[in-house]
This record gives sequence, structure tokens and C-alpha cells, in this order.
Amino acid sequence: MSDIHSIVTSRQLSYEQKVVALAHAAEDTLSVLPMPERTRYYFDKGVICNLNEGNAPYRPRYIMPDYAKAVKQGVKFLQMAPPQDFDELLTFLQVLYRHVPSITTYPVFLGDLDALIEPFITDLSDEEVKRKLRNFLIYLDRTITDSFCHANLGPQATRAGRLIMEVDRELEQAVPNLTLKYDPAITPDDFAEQAIYTSLCVANPAICNDVLNRDTYDRYGISSCYNILPIAGGSYTLTRLVLPKLAALTEDKEVFMTQLLPEAMRCMADYMSARIRFIVEESGFFESHFLATEGLVERDRFVAMFGLVGLAEAANHFAPGKKYGTDAEADAVAEEIMETITAFVGQYECPYCEIANHRLLLHAQVGIDTDYGITSGIRIPVGDEPESIYDHLRHSSRFHRFIPTGCSDILPFDITGKKNPAAVLDIIKGAFSLGQKYIAFYASDSDLVRITGYLVKRSEIEKWNNGQAVLQNTTQLGAPTYASAHLANRKVRGV
Repeated sequence: MSDIHSIVTSRQLSYEQKVVALAHAAEDTLSVLPMPERTRYYFDKGVICNLNEGNAPYRPRYIMPDYAKAVKQGVKFLQMAPPQDFDELLTFLQVLYRHVPSITTYPVFLGDLDALIEPFITDLSDEEVKRKLRNFLIYLDRTITDSFCHANLGPQATRAGRLIMEVDRELEQAVPNLTLKYDPAITPDDFAEQAIYTSLCVANPAICNDVLNRDTYDRYGISSCYNILPIAGGSYTLTRLVLPKLAALTEDKEVFMTQLLPEAMRCMADYMSARIRFIVEESGFFESHFLATEGLVERDRFVAMFGLVGLAEAANHFAPGKKYGTDAEADAVAEEIMETITAFVGQYECPYCEIANHRLLLHAQVGIDTDYGITSGIRIPVGDEPESIYDHLRHSSRFHRFIPTGCSDILPFDITGKKNPAAVLDIIKGAFSLGQKYIAFYASDSDLVRITGYLVKRSEIEKWNNGQAVLQNTTQLGAPTYASAHLANRKVRGV
């Protein structure tokens, strides 16, 4: 009750943020999932973390509607016919987005935005399109007040994509997060360079390796931070294994690898399976929600994301005096850990995950605001980055290969990057050829920065730190992380 009272009386939470927090608090008064003794032990130790999914799951965590299908057929539940012109399309999407649930209560995926828009702007001038886009994007930023919200561009070059990036540079907004799906055989260099230039102005869009990510599903989208998930599906759950807290339970690497890690993974996987069964068998989501009943999502296109965080610290724990990212001994321990985890998820049978062959899928989880001394996913800790950007990306590629549902690196650039986006594109091409799956950029002097995958304005962090209410709830998450993870000290790169 004291937690609820603190929510109700908070001066830093907006009314909407209080409503969401109170809903989560109500859900957590229930206990509908089995919790064996050893699973509870690992929860209590902070080894297993359900990322605030709540004790009674009543919707999948991440939902990836087939927006192209919705635009083509309309949505009966919302009493919306297929849009016939650009104005109708934007209204259609605004209404539909308002009704797409997720763990955040906001939509985490807005679709392949340029592909959705392109057919509707053929008879409009650039200025007309940009004026309407400007209003549309302002609406999204002011009503989806959570930057775990993602729209995709490419891999084909589109007029709509170019105009979206032009308007994004003007508005400098945290929502929506954008990613360019990049394929060197499809995406023209000038389109990719515009994306890079835009990113070095406003930290948007990030660039994903379309060639590698297409191998995971037939149709995919990027949602939330950088989650690679099937369109017309999504993810039931994202639960994470906090590797440094597990490593802290022993000094013996053999005990860690052969006893603690296997047991913790089994406990976490069983817990995830219980969540999935409740969503599918008990919650009624797939029988009652219009996204499912009208075919905009399909139950058999949902997966389960087996998250991990803090690979660097776990590896360093068992390689004293060595540093993950620069020392071979620590990197070898990290690879052994990843091989063990990969082997486990490759044999564990998970219910209702047909599109993944009933297997869990690994995800490099970015961390949360209460993490201290724990580096996102499989990244190199701030301050330990190799001097050479090429060595940094070679190292990342070595570990990205294990992760099918989302991993990334974040690289701040100095002014030389903005002046020469073609050189940055050459770096991307080389990294992607080695197996890098996703790269995000921002300028070292930009107000907008990437925290762990999502965007926050430094000016908004300052307001929050001064006790003021802020519009985006991700600012509340980003402010402590920006400080505790020393993100201001990320190694700035040049070209």
C-alpha cells in the first residue's frame, strides 16, 4: 500500500504515468504463476528478472501487427474502412496505434512506415507531404509518451522515407524510434547516407543488417529498442538472466558452467513457459482481442525472448585482471558462456512457439534503470572500448552471431561523421559483412542520445533530475542509467 500511496502522491509522475503505474501495481497483487523454490531463489538473488511484466500476464509483451493488412482490409472493431488517401491513412494509423497493447501500454511497433505511406503520396508535392507528416509525427511523440516505440524504413529507397527523415531532422523528437533496414544489394548508397546523416543530427534512425535478420523469420520488424520479431506476431515474454549476479554466487568457473548456469536457465525457461501458457490458455487475449480475431496478429507467430545481460562482467569475474573486449582470456570465457546458453535454448522445448520451432530465442537485453555495474547485453563496458572502431566492431560481430532477436552497438561520432556519411557507410558495410546485426549512432554534441536502445533528450534528463515532471516516461528510466552507466563517457569515434 505504501508503494501505491507513493504513486498517487508523486510530483514527478504525470496523470497518465500514474494510471499506468497503478495498473501494474494492481496486477502484481495477483499470483497465478507457479514459483518453485529454486526459481524463487534466483529471483530473490536478482539472477532472473521478469522486467516488470507483472504477475498475471494478460497480453503478450511485444505485439507486431500486420499494418499493411490492416490498411488493405480495414478494421471492423474500430469501425474503420480501408483508407483512400493520405489524410485518411494518417487518421487510420493514429486510431489503430491507440488500440495496440504492449507491456508499456503503448504500441512498440508502428510498422514499415515508409512502405505504408508511399502509395498514398504520389499526387502530392513534397511540401504537402512534409506538412502532413510533421503533424502526424508530432501527434505520435506527444501521445505515445514512451520511446520504446519503433517504426521501420527500407530496405528499398522510398520518397516517403526521405521525407520522413527530413521532417525528423526538423523536429528532433524521441518518438518514434526509427531503424533503416539496410541491404547493400537493395538500398542505394545515397538513401543510406541520408539515414546516417539524419542519425548524426537527431540519433535516428539506427541501421540494421537486413540480410542477416531476414534469415530469422519470413517477415520481420524492429520494435521497442531493437527487438527483431515476426510481423503479424511478436513476443509473449522477455525474461532476462542477469549473468553478473549469477557469477557472484561462486568463484569457481566450473561450478558456474556445469551447475549454476544450467539450473538458472532451466528455472527461467520453465517460468517463461508458465507465462506463455497463461497468456494462451487463460487470459483470453487471442480469443477476444480484435488484432487476433481480424487476423492482424496470429498466435503461432509469437516467440519467447530469452534475455541475457552483463556478459562482460560475468566474463571478467572468471578472468581476473582481464577485460572483455580487449583481452583474449575474458573473451574466451564469454564465448564459452554463450555457447552453453545457446546449447540450452537449442534443446529446450517451449510451448506455443511454432514459428521458432518451439524454441526460445536469445536476446541481448539492454538493462534497466536499477542496474549498476551491469553492461547491456553483450556490449563492451563504457571505458573498456578498444581504441580502434574496427576492433570494436570485429569483437561485436563475434558475439552478435549468437543473438537472433536483437543485439546492437551504440557509437557516438564527432563532427567528422556528420561531414562524411559516406565514410560511416563504408564502416557499416564492413561490419555487416562480418556479421554485425545492428548499429546505432548519435553525435557527441546531440541533445538526443541513445541510452541503451531507446532515445532520450539530455535536456529532459536535466528537468527530471531537478524534480520536474517530464512527458516521456522513458526519461525516468534513462536519467539514472545515463549517470550510473557513465554513458556520457562513451568513446567518441571519428572518420
